[in-house]
Amino acid sequence: MSFIGTNNGQSMGGGLAAPSAMRSEGVRVVRAGFIPLVDASVLIAAAEFGFAAREGIQLELVKDVSWANIRDRLAFRQFDVAHMLAPMPVASALNLGSNPSPVITPFTLGRGGNAITLSVNLYRRMQALADLTGDEGALANAEALKLVIDDIKVRGEPLPVLGTTYPFSSHNYELRYWLAAGGIHPDRDVKLVVVPPPMTSDALSAGAIDGFCVGAPWNMVAVAREVGRIVAVKEDIWPSSPEKVIGVRPEWADSNPETLARLIVALDRAAAWCDVPDNRRELAQVLSEPRYIDTSEDILHRVLLGRFTTDPDGHERTVPDYFSFHRNAANFPWVSQAQWIFSQMIRWGQVAHSPERQGKVATAFRPDLYRNALGPRSDIPVEDMRVEGGHRADGFIDGAIFDPQNIPEYLKGFQVHNLETRVAGDDEV
Repeated sequence: MSFIGTNNGQSMGGGLAAPSAMRSEGVRVVRAGFIPLVDASVLIAAAEFGFAAREGIQLELVKDVSWANIRDRLAFRQFDVAHMLAPMPVASALNLGSNPSPVITPFTLGRGGNAITLSVNLYRRMQALADLTGDEGALANAEALKLVIDDIKVRGEPLPVLGTTYPFSSHNYELRYWLAAGGIHPDRDVKLVVVPPPMTSDALSAGAIDGFCVGAPWNMVAVAREVGRIVAVKEDIWPSSPEKVIGVRPEWADSNPETLARLIVALDRAAAWCDVPDNRRELAQVLSEPRYIDTSEDILHRVLLGRFTTDPDGHERTVPDYFSFHRNAANFPWVSQAQWIFSQMIRWGQVAHSPERQGKVATAFRPDLYRNALGPRSDIPVEDMRVEGGHRADGFIDGAIFDPQNIPEYLKGFQVHNLETRVAGDDEV
């Protein structure tokens, strides 16, 4: 399914107007794959509200259902660029997965949007054993789940089945990080399976899984259907955790440097527009259409504002930075964040550490392409790496601090890990 974003030329509000569409003989067609998630907003806004057209780009968006499809279609040149999980370029640099075609990212699509949702039945057991009121934080919820799992083992019951969207995904590493912070081993105390994002709510409703970690709006859809309870959001685990990126084949980037630069400019302007609160109602209207996410406009608008219901009992939560599309260098492809992804791959046995591999990881995120496209600007970082989690507003749930220059020492600080094993990689979905 493909379509071309258009614009009616009207101001989109919030003090930052969407540009009028342009058509000229020099228009470049860029075909982009995406998954129906709110974190595709910048890509969708660039096409729908004319930001791409102003840069002379005809942005064709193609909706898909799984990250494996996105990966393969980019590799086989059905897409020029793609909405991708941040760990996918890192995995490709390390030749991990069944189709490790080279992929780089010159642009991140923002921060936030993920959550961990458990079935209402599983959460009720947590309440009973840990005396939860419903207002506890993410770490207390993880510790309560540990009590339930211990009870399940004593009773000889099947372990909880939890879904993630892809083996090399922020969802996988965030779910594992949250579980481990609560004393739960992700590969011994629960069963992890791959479920495509649009299918997570249905799988939970059918009892095929007991919980999942996925991007918006599917956690909120599960709550609205009264089958799920949100127990943690991305910001609880690590606010700066890299999420979705624009994936590009290196040879396409080398052959189309001007087109890529124009696309980055268009995405930068679309991201700034998406970050204006007054624009989010109109953004929600577009996202709700069948060709995009195809779900309730009201749910999407509330999610975009960081206001949502966490359970069928009506508990509410507001997370002001649940989505940051542009501010605070949200689009900058930090090499240190690619290295953090690498550290989690090591922690969970997907790959072994070596200086050579760490060097390959540094080629996956391309801040040089980002800077070249946007020129000198005060809001663009001058360094490619930084210590992650060192500030209170950017802290990890367990208080850890990540120094990309010393990954082996960082990993020694974890009691829950798979450092002694190698785990098979890439389930096909």
